[in-house]
Amino acid sequence: MANNILVAQSGGPTCAINASLSGVIQEAMRQEKIGAVYGALNGIQGIMDRRIIRLDSQMHSEGDFQLLESTPAMALGSCRYRLPEYSVAPDVYKLIAGVMQDLEIGYFFYIGGNDSMDTAHKLGVFFAEEGIDIKVMGIPKTIDNDLPCTDHTPGFGSAAKYIATSILEIIRDTQVYNLPSVTIVEIMGRNAGWLTAASVLPHVVGEKAPHLVYLPEVPFDPDQFIEDIKAAQLEHKAVLVAVSEGVKTAEGRYVAESVQDETVDAFGHKYLSGIGKYLERYVLEKLGCKVRSVELSVLQRCAAHIQSACDIEEARLLGAGAVQRALAGETGRMIALVRTSNDPYAVELGTFPLEEAANKERKGPAEWILPGNKDLSQEAYDYLLPLIAGERSCPVQAGMPVHFHFDKPPLEF
Repeated sequence: MANNILVAQSGGPTCAINASLSGVIQEAMRQEKIGAVYGALNGIQGIMDRRIIRLDSQMHSEGDFQLLESTPAMALGSCRYRLPEYSVAPDVYKLIAGVMQDLEIGYFFYIGGNDSMDTAHKLGVFFAEEGIDIKVMGIPKTIDNDLPCTDHTPGFGSAAKYIATSILEIIRDTQVYNLPSVTIVEIMGRNAGWLTAASVLPHVVGEKAPHLVYLPEVPFDPDQFIEDIKAAQLEHKAVLVAVSEGVKTAEGRYVAESVQDETVDAFGHKYLSGIGKYLERYVLEKLGCKVRSVELSVLQRCAAHIQSACDIEEARLLGAGAVQRALAGETGRMIALVRTSNDPYAVELGTFPLEEAANKERKGPAEWILPGNKDLSQEAYDYLLPLIAGERSCPVQAGMPVHFHFDKPPLEF
């Protein structure tokens, strides 16, 4: 029986995806059933191109794993490749299966988001239908936190911590001068408002800002937005606004659509950005006050200097748990976090069919949003605060963070 492991990473970068990879490798190295641990460079594309490296032989100490876990983005690289349906491209599936069989792979782990779970699901179905004994497990990650089945996704907690901290620092900046101003902070998250929800967390430490928060779960009215700012200006000289990149009008159109092109990725997702700059110009036109926009952009994804300890620990736990479940015979499933308590915070591991997460999107709770877009409900704080808890030390050399690098010459096989 084939007993080697293959693991790959896919989708957008996060602070925690390498911790899940670390969990897979560590647990595999503890298991006598497992032979070699391989990694595919650049996701499923790396498998198709036979760009495979040995992982277990490169991890020599606990320090190596700690360094890997403190390194942001994907140590194995990523891809945005959409696996076609088997009926359209059967040769692609046979190619992937052939590579895995050449390496005597018995277990395949794919770490990624909604679209990556689609890839894992398709491969799991193919292997089962063809009688190929390769267990397939999905391991979740996305800063957007929009993946179904799991309470939250690795990467979200660290991104939320970065956003809340950045908002806090922007508050200090905006309050320097005794002048009326509006500052608009654009936050990622696509069609889900989880990340933007984290912008309210400075309220916990006594801040009034952000004064207005706009999530895509509720239609955005530009005219009402101006009225909201006018009302906020009656109470605050420096008004701070947090807005999701994916806010839409009541008609379902992205508010910033007029300043975005029609470019989409391999999965048909539009590239979203520009709402901050769009609203900056709109406020200037309507109110004529000092206004600026701040786009946190990719800085939200890889701010490893402010990782959430909870986030990294859970990411590692999910990687290890996926290996354990696969060895127990599970396949075609995604490992997930099931919250059992808020106070004290506690989670346990569960698994769900990959098809329930594949290409599906989970929105944030619209009921969190309080009237006037001034704040979120206590339920939101109870959900968010445990996920940003705890700090991690970042390895430093010459005043700069040190990152882990695999030796990447692909194997010849």
